[in-house]
Amino acid sequence: MVRAVPGWLRVGAWVFVALAAVFMLAPLVVVMGVSVSASQFIAFPPNGFSFRWYERALGSPAYLNAFWLSLNLAVLVTISASLLGGAAAIGLSRGGRSGGAVETFFLSPLVLPSIIFAIGLLMLWSAVFGPTSFQALWLAHTVIAIPYVIRTTLAVLAERDPFLEEAARTMGATRLKRLWFVTLPQCRPGLLAGAFFAFNISFDEAVLSLFLRNPNLTTLPVQIYGQLEFSPDPTVAAVSTLMILITIALMLILERMLGLTRFASG
Repeated sequence: MVRAVPGWLRVGAWVFVALAAVFMLAPLVVVMGVSVSASQFIAFPPNGFSFRWYERALGSPAYLNAFWLSLNLAVLVTISASLLGGAAAIGLSRGGRSGGAVETFFLSPLVLPSIIFAIGLLMLWSAVFGPTSFQALWLAHTVIAIPYVIRTTLAVLAERDPFLEEAARTMGATRLKRLWFVTLPQCRPGLLAGAFFAFNISFDEAVLSLFLRNPNLTTLPVQIYGQLEFSPDPTVAAVSTLMILITIALMLILERMLGLTRFASG
């Protein structure tokens, strides 16, 4: 017979969850508060209320150029990581004995420190292709985003009905039609979840972008880092708040398209 959970343990669990939520959300509240401060310096609680830091951020060529670069890069990474990761996940779901070793290879960027990968890619790219370029950033971000697409897609494929594809084959559907009309619809929740992760990882990636940058290739996280290092002001908080809002907007879109319950299961 299962014994009832003691009351003190349930209270302790709720307190722990509440403290963890405060610990995760408090930095976001501080950033948002600083972004509307009337003070010239980064300080919390804010002194006064003003949107001028948002006006300065949205009117700054440096921030705008960095934003468009990061956005273009994230979109391309999302497309490439979804295509490659989805294809790899479908292949792994049908793999035999060697599937485990191949999956470990594809997921290795999750355990490899970003700085080690960044240094290695910088040395390799410089030796083979010369100066770093947008293509180097695209390749690097795609490599670290692919494992997330694979994991979410494999999680969905593990729960698929294997007899649907067999039924389609029995009805005379070609391999391409089975892939397009049976397998891909089953992968859809995992692919959308993986695309969400790929976009956010690329858009927020700082270590790889810092090592692979050049004077004409500065992403938004690198621009924020440079601003904090040399002349910090609440403009950084305003830009960070806008990045938070973009992430929230993407989550709402994903909820509309997929549903958070299915997203979490993916």
